[in-house]
Amino acid sequence: MSDSNQQSAADLLRSPVDAVHDEMGATFAPFGGWQMPVSYAGVVAEHTAVRETVGLFDVSHLGKAIVRGPGAAEFVNSALTNDLGRIAPGQAQYTLCCNETGGVVDDLIAYYVGPDEIFLVPNAANTAAVVAALSAAAPAGITVTDLHREFGVLAVQGPRSAEVLADLGLPADMDYMAFTDAQWSDVDGAVPVRVCRTGYTGEHGYELIPRWADAERLFRALRGAVEARGGQVAGLGARDTLRTEMGYPLHGHELSPGISPLQARCGWAVGWSKPQFTGRDALLREKQDGPARRLWGLKAVGRGVPRADLAVHALGPDETVAGEIGRCTSGTFSPTLKVGIALALLDASAGVAAGDRVSVDVRGRSLVCEVVAPPLVPSHTR
Repeated sequence: MSDSNQQSAADLLRSPVDAVHDEMGATFAPFGGWQMPVSYAGVVAEHTAVRETVGLFDVSHLGKAIVRGPGAAEFVNSALTNDLGRIAPGQAQYTLCCNETGGVVDDLIAYYVGPDEIFLVPNAANTAAVVAALSAAAPAGITVTDLHREFGVLAVQGPRSAEVLADLGLPADMDYMAFTDAQWSDVDGAVPVRVCRTGYTGEHGYELIPRWADAERLFRALRGAVEARGGQVAGLGARDTLRTEMGYPLHGHELSPGISPLQARCGWAVGWSKPQFTGRDALLREKQDGPARRLWGLKAVGRGVPRADLAVHALGPDETVAGEIGRCTSGTFSPTLKVGIALALLDASAGVAAGDRVSVDVRGRSLVCEVVAPPLVPSHTR
């Protein structure tokens, strides 16, 4: 799941909920420098719970950073791609931190607390790079602080997620990409928590951001409410199959310093009319010329599962395999569609369109796949 797989267990950071994962007999794997749970009851069962009822994820490995000072929002808007002017305090926005050539250093969520405070949630492995990039560009009076291990992140995702929050007395009636600061209380007292209508599964859901020291306590309460509603605790294995079905990019796969937002179908997260953001000139040129490759979904026609890094070939009229036209960036078995699926960057010059067929080279065997414009399953985020 990560290029950090060669790290020893002793070198990996641990979630504040690590003790619960151990109690539940989770299967672990390294991810972005952290030891994180891959599954408990099995990836397919956990995936299905999120699509049909509700699932609970510990994603405390995600980064957290805060930008503060006079004009902090204006500064962040001048550095990251999306237009913060489109949202107001209490709203969140998906955005990208790009390099000067238009490649993606990281994709992240920006929470607009106020004109002088923006809270950021980048990816685990890229938090230091995002903080460094913003710190280097920040004017006097604006501070960028890495809070990676100051807060946990717990995701409640699925059709019954609002019921779970209501069971704990937390606010759930808010628009998609909104957030509010609230308190959850039990017999041991009140716990402050930021409640966000965000997620990475394609389902109606929430991400809760408690203090690090309170994360385990809140997770245990959420687990009880989720299971009472017929749901399950889910690991990063299900998180990956869910996001792949939705065509959501994962940094290091569909996004990277060598893959631009336009290539990954994230051009909607670029404020094209803004006068300034890092990588603007390169991205405007790419937009004018058209990206050389583009992200597509692939759905296996026959039996087989396409995987990341496998070559994608064109098919002739009689389905004879022709030249290579791209590579898979992610691939898995889809529990929803019950077939193999993939995301792939395909050359624009190949002229592929939705409904076309291509071939994925799976260990020397041709796996015929249908080209699909993401998402591969319907979205229910709103």
